[in-house]
Amino acid sequence: MKFLKVRCLLIVSMAVLFVTLAPPSSCLAIGNEECMECHSDDSLSRVESEGMKVELYINQARFEVSVHNANDVACVDCHSDIEELNFDNEVPHAVSLAVVNCDKCHEAEAEAYIDSVHKKAGGKGITIPCYACHGYHYVSHLESESVLERENGFCLKCHNPNKFHEWLPQMDTHFAFVECTVCHAPEVPRYVNIRFQDLKTNKFLSGEEFLAVLGTDSDGFMALVDEDKNEIIDVNEFEDLVFLLLEKDVRGTFHGEIVVAIEPIVHHVNRGVANRACEMCHMPTSPFFENVRFSLSREDGTSQNYVVERKVLETYYMNHFYALGGTRIRLLDQIGLALVVGGAGIIIAHLTLRILTIPARKQRKQKSPFEQEQDGGEK
Repeated sequence: MKFLKVRCLLIVSMAVLFVTLAPPSSCLAIGNEECMECHSDDSLSRVESEGMKVELYINQARFEVSVHNANDVACVDCHSDIEELNFDNEVPHAVSLAVVNCDKCHEAEAEAYIDSVHKKAGGKGITIPCYACHGYHYVSHLESESVLERENGFCLKCHNPNKFHEWLPQMDTHFAFVECTVCHAPEVPRYVNIRFQDLKTNKFLSGEEFLAVLGTDSDGFMALVDEDKNEIIDVNEFEDLVFLLLEKDVRGTFHGEIVVAIEPIVHHVNRGVANRACEMCHMPTSPFFENVRFSLSREDGTSQNYVVERKVLETYYMNHFYALGGTRIRLLDQIGLALVVGGAGIIIAHLTLRILTIPARKQRKQKSPFEQEQDGGEK
């Protein structure tokens, strides 16, 4: 009997706990399609008390390819204070909604951001929330984006790069090939990202386009390229890939950039820790060139990446990617060596010939002008 009472008490307690912790059923019933009944109207907006007009339109096509939609994040997962919709009202939910708390899902990013210069700016009356950089509803994967796309979408929204980088030699070149956070967040893993640019169309080929040219897919790419099956594209295999593209009548160049890995620690940017030591890049053993990968972008913004041998950066096919003292184009080295050896060979041959003809020249000098004239006549 005592056991039965304990069992009943346990069942009742679990039921109460379930009801307490379970989200409201009305919230579970709210789907994105209900939200889009209103928010698909491109004229939807409201005027704030300060007189500011706020656009409330959501472009459904853009939202559908966003990171959140791809991961089945519903509107009410972020706007969690919307528990029910009442379409009898002009506005079916509260007019003023709570600020979305990104931290509840992105805990690691939030932890890295707490001690960052952007978070500390709040002490100066400047608020930099997540959406100031990432936007609201169209957050996309950044993995396959170029340096310029990353910088234009984030850092250059607020920062004028020309204002604080006068000390940096060849500033424009650095901004074109090196992502800001490579130097400003030194603890973030970095790598050289290689993409293929078609010279006929003057555009970077997407992964799908590049694989279509080769007549393969992402599963068959390494089987086609990686001859020794070690999961690394070495110099010889890279050159074979170039020749294979030429056979397909595709002429292009391989474009390299230094970017950071998209990890939570990338949000931990602080003043005074930026790398200003040129030799970190511009030396033969630079750690900046240790991790090299060939990137094939996907439609959703992610990329399929393949490990590439560092020596590929020293080939003619990467001739635009050159860090003085850090990478060297071996073909130019070979041409330079040939010129030096050739020049030295001519000098040595000339000196040797001079030495061998010393007796003949001495004998010629010892003869009188009349004998030399006779020798000349006999010849």
